[in-house]
Amino acid sequence: MEIKQVILYTQNVLQMKNFYIDILGFSLLIEDKSRFRIATGNSELEFIESEAVDHPFYHFAFNIPANKFKEAKLWTKERVKLAVEDNEDEVYFENLDAHALYFYDPAGNIVEFIARHSVSEESSKPFSIKSIFNISEMSLTVNDSIHASNQLNEIDVHERDNEKVNRDGLNFMGEKENGIFLLLTQPGRKWLFSNKKSMIFPLEITLSNDQIIIINSGNEFEIYPKGNLDVKRI
Repeated sequence: MEIKQVILYTQNVLQMKNFYIDILGFSLLIEDKSRFRIATGNSELEFIESEAVDHPFYHFAFNIPANKFKEAKLWTKERVKLAVEDNEDEVYFENLDAHALYFYDPAGNIVEFIARHSVSEESSKPFSIKSIFNISEMSLTVNDSIHASNQLNEIDVHERDNEKVNRDGLNFMGEKENGIFLLLTQPGRKWLFSNKKSMIFPLEITLSNDQIIIINSGNEFEIYPKGNLDVKRI
């Protein structure tokens, strides 16, 4: 499984575009007055302005080269303030053999750069925003993680370690060797390097198998094949 495209919602699309294009330097793919889409390595990220969604926020991560974490941290600190937890502005995940850093965008989204040392490729080039490989993780907050996991299993998306999905925890749905996951959880779980707890907000995720995951404004979780005209969006 890979994440091809993610569509998220915001209440100030102009401010978000300035941040992602002018400050971080992502390449602009599409824009109009209410939306913009950027290239995030082999994936795409789009923000749509909507006053119907009250202060939405999400957590998502980008995979970066395995040998570029220190460079990436210096590069990021020149542009944004890093998030801190327990007086640290980075974390090493021993079980993943990965280093990660976090920061906020103007909408309060929790953004992560993660270097997976045993999974991601290395790079000989200086770190830049073009070093990003893809969207590595996307939060997927639902009312019933067990029901959602059963639906994901039907499209061949399984828990990372083939363990039983935990209704009270954070479940990594995807293949460990790819380093790309849907972070399946229910409301109320605290995000690392943040004082925010998981909440349900509308989103749309297109996977590499062309299945589309939707959470609409009614907090309904659905999966559709690409091109389905009955998709219920916001």
